[in-house]
Amino acid sequence: MSTVYDFEVKTTNGTLKSLKDFEGKTLIIVNTASKCGLTPQFQGLQELYDKYKDQGLVILGFPCAQFNNQEFEDIAETTSFCELNYGVSFPMFGKIDVNGENADPLFKYLKEEQKGLLSKAIKWNFTKFLVDKNGKVVERYAPQTEPVKIEDDLKKIL
Repeated sequence: MSTVYDFEVKTTNGTLKSLKDFEGKTLIIVNTASKCGLTPQFQGLQELYDKYKDQGLVILGFPCAQFNNQEFEDIAETTSFCELNYGVSFPMFGKIDVNGENADPLFKYLKEEQKGLLSKAIKWNFTKFLVDKNGKVVERYAPQTEPVKIEDDLKKIL
């Protein structure tokens, strides 16, 4: 696997979607949680999406309950929560694991391409990966990094 476009991910209804569908787009791929102290970052992510989607930005949200089980059991509840509370209109996908033996292959790849500060493991919800139009992972951001802090890097590769 050489780019993010080589992966398929599960949609909220359980069907597979090829990331080739996003070829030529700039991506922010993020593991999310609806019941986390960082959940308000949905607002900042949505603001970036609204501002840059016409220039080719797509944000891909992947709900994850691996960190203190801070995600709803039912994916419909997750998507409803995100839409109602934060106006999320960017694509959200099926719930996944980002670490461990059951980690989603996409996130295994992302972690290999951009390691964290002390290890490859994702430390918490809202770890963000910036991917260029060629499907190359160019940067990884810590969970505490507010989406607005990504904007300068984003503008360079749009």
